[in-house]
Amino acid sequence: MERWRGVRRVEDSRSLLLCLSSIIPTMICNFRSSTCQALVLEIGGNCTDFGERVKGIFPVSYVHLKKSTVTNRGLCETVVPLEDPIITETTSTLQEWGVLWKQLYVKHKVDLFHKLRHVMNELIDLRRQLIQGHLAQDQTREIKRHITVRLDWGNEHLGLDLVPRKEFEMVDQDQISISELHKLHISSRHCGQQSTTQGDSTRQRHGDGCRVPVSHHLFINLKSFTYNSISEDADVFFSLYDTREAKQISEKFMVKLNKNGGPKNPEKVDRLCALFTDLSSKDLKRDLYIVAHVIRTGRMLLNDSKKGPPHVHLAMSDVFHTITDLKEEKDFVLKVYTCNNENEWHQIQENIIRKSNTKYSAPSTNYGLIISLQLLRGELEQIRRENQAVFNRALALTRKLGFPDVILPGDTRNDLYLTLERGEFERGGKSVQKNIEVTLYVLYADGDTLKDCISLGSGEPSSSEYRSFVLYHNNSPRWSEMIVSEDPTYASSSDTAPLKTKERKKLFGFAFTPLMREDGTTLSDESHELYVYKCDENATFSNQGLYLSLPCCKEDFNSCPNLPANLPFQRSPKETFSVSTILCSTKLTQNVDLLALLNWKAHPDRVLDILGRLRQISGEEIVKFLRDVLDTLFCLLDDNTDKYGPLVFQSLVFIINLLRDSRFYHFRPVMDAYIQNHFAGALAYKELIRCLKWYMDRSAEVVRQDHIQEAMRALEYLFKFIVQSRILYSRATCGMEEEQFRASIQELFQSIRFVLSLDSRSSENLVFTQLNGVFCSGGSGDDGGEPSGCAGCKTLLSIMSKSHSVETSRASAAPSATAEITGEYVSCLLSLLQTRSELHFQSTIYSTTSIAKRELKVGSSC
Repeated sequence: MERWRGVRRVEDSRSLLLCLSSIIPTMICNFRSSTCQALVLEIGGNCTDFGERVKGIFPVSYVHLKKSTVTNRGLCETVVPLEDPIITETTSTLQEWGVLWKQLYVKHKVDLFHKLRHVMNELIDLRRQLIQGHLAQDQTREIKRHITVRLDWGNEHLGLDLVPRKEFEMVDQDQISISELHKLHISSRHCGQQSTTQGDSTRQRHGDGCRVPVSHHLFINLKSFTYNSISEDADVFFSLYDTREAKQISEKFMVKLNKNGGPKNPEKVDRLCALFTDLSSKDLKRDLYIVAHVIRTGRMLLNDSKKGPPHVHLAMSDVFHTITDLKEEKDFVLKVYTCNNENEWHQIQENIIRKSNTKYSAPSTNYGLIISLQLLRGELEQIRRENQAVFNRALALTRKLGFPDVILPGDTRNDLYLTLERGEFERGGKSVQKNIEVTLYVLYADGDTLKDCISLGSGEPSSSEYRSFVLYHNNSPRWSEMIVSEDPTYASSSDTAPLKTKERKKLFGFAFTPLMREDGTTLSDESHELYVYKCDENATFSNQGLYLSLPCCKEDFNSCPNLPANLPFQRSPKETFSVSTILCSTKLTQNVDLLALLNWKAHPDRVLDILGRLRQISGEEIVKFLRDVLDTLFCLLDDNTDKYGPLVFQSLVFIINLLRDSRFYHFRPVMDAYIQNHFAGALAYKELIRCLKWYMDRSAEVVRQDHIQEAMRALEYLFKFIVQSRILYSRATCGMEEEQFRASIQELFQSIRFVLSLDSRSSENLVFTQLNGVFCSGGSGDDGGEPSGCAGCKTLLSIMSKSHSVETSRASAAPSATAEITGEYVSCLLSLLQTRSELHFQSTIYSTTSIAKRELKVGSSC
């Protein structure tokens, strides 16, 4: 019979298959032949032990060939199929569960028997979908996630081992260290719990185990607008409104519609969708409404005498109670209401919620805005990967006002939310009131206009100016209209609002406010009542240098006592214009104390007072400027260690413990990156060791130990700073003062041992918990050799080893004391090695072995 690299059919009464080592035959049907030369085949089984000779003969139609790779060729060769590893794992797991499933029935565990059968059927169906290979990338990832969740569930309930994974695939336990394997077990466990609870808070093991919030995102898609009584172009603004606090909590999503209710831009057909991002679980428990402001953009009058239809409408619905458990898109209808009196426009949503029927007109039909909603959970990048079809539809990201509950490093925002609230204007000798329009610009200090920095809402491009809607014949308009000023610069700028009458666009006044104050802070988050200056000529108004030096409000007027008598513009005391602002910026700050800390060289006499007020600064402000704040603290330490050392140490402890908060936990990698790449305090280790030792030595003296407990919680990063500082100093001085450093570290360890010897079990647990991650930052050294943290770890291991030898020799007469000292040594050693990466682990084991060999050699020679 002729040899062939694959399949060969023999033309006789029976088709035969010759199997070689490069192919795995998988049985698709049972086969039991009466001939002695044939193999007995079971469905789902594999024949993998094939060498150069033919191992078996059986019908070709009973098997399916799968390509494979062969390792360790010979008697003990291993054949691995060339398919997705998750498919291979699912197949082997189902085979293992099949035996255990039958035993459950024998042992009368009926409940688990039926549950496992259901899960096995789901796994078979999911496996089939993966094998077909007709899925998109995001769908494949979602199916793999479902498979791993069910595999982990079954293994846990059957008492089997938990499988560590990376990106849904099993890891080779022979290729990684024990500590890395332990971390993978924990992360796999957490990922499984998070997926099973479908987005519930995941417990992270940092510090005392805080809960990391899970973000929620609301997807909205405008399908049609069936309210046809407007019959003109309209702008629709969607937002989320909290009725309990009576305020808007999100930016607006803007849609421009034509008179037929379709998108004004034909390219946006079936693309009128947005994603309201960063909603917390607390937000979902609010009394939230989806509000849509519909503003007609047609003529004020239909003819010379007849007023046109109402040009302000509102559509809203309370749908959050129904979408919190919504996993797929669901359609909703937002009814369109009309405000009976435009003076009540600013509070129409409150009137509708309170059912004040006399102040609005309810629709006679159920027609209105037809939208679809879906609630998504998880981080935005994960949702982007899993829902690529949604993001490919020109999705408009609509952010929450202010920062989300979890602030991620790298988030860059520089947004000023400005709301036009109201105005009070004189009639000006006319018999009827004015139709007032507000035009808003953002200007540099020299009067140049910032281009494309004003946004009415996501979904539409930004513009250089904003024009408000007009309330018919109203000298006391109340707009309550919010815009976003996206200021990408640090330049001092101003908001200017020219006021015009609508009939002939005649300018009659203006108001302005600076966005940056003289002390370097930005406009505060509050309502601002601005002065209105009269202006009749556009040419005069275009010269911004004439008015930017004038007082803009009452507070500004009180701070300018020496104003000239003849001002270029006159102000009417009866006219005012009110706006409110909210700043959300990672570049600018409203905190005077933080700005004073960053600019401490301008006021060196106030440094002690500034450091004392650091705890009063909000955590959001500190993490936004984390690197700058740390640079400032270590710069102060280098400037005058004796004067600023204790306060700098306290400030550093406060900042480190701030990162234990779940809102700022994602900034811990930022802190690690700062220590490895940006930290330059080569002398800082001396003061940090001195202050830390002073805190440890005082632990038995003071009654209130709050500061000591805080220092203990910050041990991990304090040691990281100490080690990195010593590494920098050694590089700069070629290893000078090594013995002094070893002695100071040994004294510090003795102080820590003294704290552990006290009758305080919580302190002992706290110290060992913090020592767990001291030298586990990962990464390689500058020269590509050993990891950068290994030098400090070797030093500590050497100190601990010598200290253990000395203490053991002293206690040789008391075996119990020797055992206690050895136990403490092993505990500290495990704390240093427990969470190390593979590269660190191997380097440390090698260095520890070298230390042990040297000490053994010294001991033998003695």
